[in-house]
Amino acid sequence: MSETLSTSARPTATPPPPPPGASSRSLAIARLRDLALVPAIIAVAIVGSIVSPVFLSTDNIINVLQSMSEIAIVVLAQTIVLITGKMDLSLESTFGLAPGIAAWLVVDPALTRGLGLDLLPDAWAVPVVLLVGALVGAFNGLLIVRFGLNGFIVTLGMLIVLRGLLTGISGGQTFFMLPESMTYLGSATWAGVPASIWLSLLLFAVGIVVLGYTRAGRALYAIGGNADAARAAGIRTDRVLWMALIVASVLAALAGLLISGRLAAVPSAQGSGAIFQVFAAAVIGGVSLNGGRGSVFGAFTGVLLLFMIINVLTLAGVPAQWTNFLNGTVILVALVVSRITGGKAQT
Repeated sequence: MSETLSTSARPTATPPPPPPGASSRSLAIARLRDLALVPAIIAVAIVGSIVSPVFLSTDNIINVLQSMSEIAIVVLAQTIVLITGKMDLSLESTFGLAPGIAAWLVVDPALTRGLGLDLLPDAWAVPVVLLVGALVGAFNGLLIVRFGLNGFIVTLGMLIVLRGLLTGISGGQTFFMLPESMTYLGSATWAGVPASIWLSLLLFAVGIVVLGYTRAGRALYAIGGNADAARAAGIRTDRVLWMALIVASVLAALAGLLISGRLAAVPSAQGSGAIFQVFAAAVIGGVSLNGGRGSVFGAFTGVLLLFMIINVLTLAGVPAQWTNFLNGTVILVALVVSRITGGKAQT
């Protein structure tokens, strides 16, 4: 009996270590995968220069980077969530609602045909935008993490709820006469380049460092790869997931603030349909819908390639109505390529 107990108490055998050089080979493959879209970006640039000599001009390059900067931040937000094995469809509504609520609380109704409440000083606009983003992310986390509800259904419902809330407070109209505190970041120019481009690049740089070289980033990948194994390894999976959802919503709110500042307005439909571009960019950038795979740099190349293609089509005179067709086609092609190269079905 004692022999049986002592035998059962013995630790299970640990798996043999990977062969020498296996980890370095895996790292090299991952780095090459991050650069997979670079040849495509170069090819599109060549095609663009043939289609129109304007394509490679400084003004057009800045135009492409500025037009993608706000959506790129939402792509970064979605990438963080996707790596954990979840997805957040409500980001496109947070993109519109957060600046919408800030405008509703600070603009003077006497100047905007009755829109707005003028309850808060202009200086509170930006904190309100970020706070709304944090609250949306926290509520998503409450339903997904604490109550264990399906993340796709929860965020789909939130997308509809938040869109309806923005339409309700705006009466289906556009908030205008925004205070300078709301328009500065979206309209300012730093060193001859729009501030939104600098902010987008900075956030992606931070994302590359955090997800690639910190314990928090490794935790996100571990949860997306195998949540049970991550929990067994001591990772506080619930807390990490909750924080990922909050950070993603705050990033979406910031992106909404930037585009509101650039337009000097908050339309009631702001962000509507943006989630299609976001998923298209993330998927073609190599971010797996199954979680645990993908990189911030890959997501950046995905959104850059997508907007370069859109710009080339625009210069070639292709109607903008074909954009959704392009986004959908790109997602399907990227899924097929991911299936062939990765050997694992997307579910």
